[in-house]
Amino acid sequence: MHKHLPPQVGAVDPELKTSPILDEDAEFSLDLELESSACYFNNVAYPIGQFVLSGNELLHCEERGLLVRKDEMRTD
Repeated sequence: MHKHLPPQVGAVDPELKTSPILDEDAEFSLDLELESSACYFNNVAYPIGQFVLSGNELLHCEERGLLVRKDEMRTD
């Protein structure tokens, strides 16, 4: 039986809209002018709470539309 994996979104394309990606333990300034009800990765919107995989990096869409690195996953 296969485990359900988050969608694989690939690598960031700098030509497309992608939300800021932060490390889980990074300090982030609340004065950033960000306010979004979704995260974007290569022009695709993901709802707050959604996990996605970029390569083997697990990213979590969090409040204000920020993607936060949570872990690395093996997908084999």
